[in-house]
Amino acid sequence: MSLLFATFMLRRSLPLSYNPKYTCRFVDRSSSYNNRHRHHHNYPHHPNNHRPKHTMTTIILKNPEIPVHLPEGLSEEKLLAFEHFTNWIKTLTRSLAQQHRATNPPHPFHEDPYSLRSITIQSYDLWAVPGKPSPRLGFLKLLADVRNAAGETLPGSVFFRGPSVAVLFIVVPDDVEKEEEERYVLLTVQSRVPAGSLEFVELPAGMVDEDGSFVGTAAREIEEELGVEVKVEELVSLSAMADAAATGATTTTAASAAGPNSIGDGDNNSTGNSDGIEGEDEGEGEIIPVGVFPSVGGCDEFIPIFMHERRVPRTKLDEWEGKCTGLREEGERIKLKLVKMKDLWKEGARDGKCLSALALWEGLRREGRL
Repeated sequence: MSLLFATFMLRRSLPLSYNPKYTCRFVDRSSSYNNRHRHHHNYPHHPNNHRPKHTMTTIILKNPEIPVHLPEGLSEEKLLAFEHFTNWIKTLTRSLAQQHRATNPPHPFHEDPYSLRSITIQSYDLWAVPGKPSPRLGFLKLLADVRNAAGETLPGSVFFRGPSVAVLFIVVPDDVEKEEEERYVLLTVQSRVPAGSLEFVELPAGMVDEDGSFVGTAAREIEEELGVEVKVEELVSLSAMADAAATGATTTTAASAAGPNSIGDGDNNSTGNSDGIEGEDEGEGEIIPVGVFPSVGGCDEFIPIFMHERRVPRTKLDEWEGKCTGLREEGERIKLKLVKMKDLWKEGARDGKCLSALALWEGLRREGRL
């Protein structure tokens, strides 16, 4: 009985923000990983893995001026160097500013606007970076307190993993006269532990490096997962073309379609600094990254979808079917799967990237843009 009582009192003494389920893991990203962060990979455990202490420190951002509560071991400098967090702050700050719009048309929250009151960092992963003395943030979990004057709140639990890319790789046998007669798509079959699967069928995809580009990552993923070399200029961003169609612009090349990694205008490395975060002015309308958000209710990840189509000898199709690829040192065990374009909707039905790519491809073709 005394043990149960002691456990009960210990839990009562912990602050509300502490949750014993949250873990802070140090993940070894040695040179064998080539400093590349893969899409949805199950990163290996490090012997220094530990649970964070419930002691927290508080910093004050300058713009917006709000408190941010940090768990032990996470510094202000490391947090503000995490591009995914600083870009999210800029995006959310600008979106909240839109509530002041009273006309053309008035914002739905104009009468009682919401504001970001505070942020609590609940857990984080650190990744070692080859050639650098200290690890950097890899994943981050936080709780944002967004509420209005009436005390009404908006859901603010966010898991940060950053952007990824996916590629719709289409091949046509060179002995057919018209592409419409026989189109195939190359898919990957690999383990996805979060989905509880060891044979998950999906489009080739990968996480974008901090200093990488979307289109460059797409080309790299094709080479690593499919074993095919594709030039950057041969890739077309279906996501950017769809966005251009919605806004009336014209975007067709890979370079213009890729866009920057951040939400800034052409700034490829828009990060925060130790003095705070430079916010966006009110402007007109929200600025949301171009891509598919697969889990927008709780994750910041967005995925620009690229496409590449080429003619190949029919013997190449037989060579690709069932071929084993992937970087073994990064835990990849990938098998290629060749499916007919007309069957893609059912062969890749569990993969959101696949269905999104198919919808974009069909829509752009229907409007004569592709």
